[in-house]
Amino acid sequence: MSYAEVNGLSLHFEEHGSGEPLILLHGGLGAGEMFAPLVPALSESRRVILVDLQGHGRTADIDRPLRPELMADDIAALIKHLGIEQADLLGYSTGADVALRVAIQHPQAVRRLVVVSTPCKRDGWHPEVIAAMDQMSAQTADMMKQSPVYELYDRIAPRPQDWSVLVGRTAELKQQDYDWSAEISAVTASTLLVFGDADAIRPAHMVEFFALLGGGLRDAGFDGSGRSSAQLAVLPGASHYDILAHPHLTATIMPFLES
Repeated sequence: MSYAEVNGLSLHFEEHGSGEPLILLHGGLGAGEMFAPLVPALSESRRVILVDLQGHGRTADIDRPLRPELMADDIAALIKHLGIEQADLLGYSTGADVALRVAIQHPQAVRRLVVVSTPCKRDGWHPEVIAAMDQMSAQTADMMKQSPVYELYDRIAPRPQDWSVLVGRTAELKQQDYDWSAEISAVTASTLLVFGDADAIRPAHMVEFFALLGGGLRDAGFDGSGRSSAQLAVLPGASHYDILAHPHLTATIMPFLES
């Protein structure tokens, strides 16, 4: 376990395995440990770097709002801190927002990008998911103490008593309107989008997001010459909440990273 001093933040990260670097970015209220089921397979051939984002896990919060754009700058600074020229990024949910923003804001730092279970604009979520985000606040933190993410936070956070602060900041983040559609063209990394067929993201938006990356716009042709560098995977029987444990996730990710 290590810390990188970046942008006024002591950013916690840990490394597993060796090979080409692969940075994993967790979902909201979580920590790098969320990827524990994937690490053994991924680290067989990769230098896997698990990061705890601002205010999450073992990374203490600082006096700035939670924003994917700011956390993306943290990850770009970590890549530089580690002396890495380019890294592959895999993000889930909020971590996927951050990974996408790194690819937009620092395209030279990203070789391949895996975006798991997040939209590129707020109305890509199902309406009931947006309604639930709008109901979230620091006052709901106590109700959430029965969740696995609280058990993780309580066990490893520098200040477990700040749980309600994290929930409140996350609520404020999730209630921000955003639409990054016009910025997707800045992504130069080959990108894999991964969703569940029972995801919190609307299927129509999955296809819209894929098209913004150049995917699915025409037939690949008999020789495959019309195929986009972007890929789309929809895992059967997976939801937003269990996709990281899906048995086909690693088998979907690794061929893309190694191709």
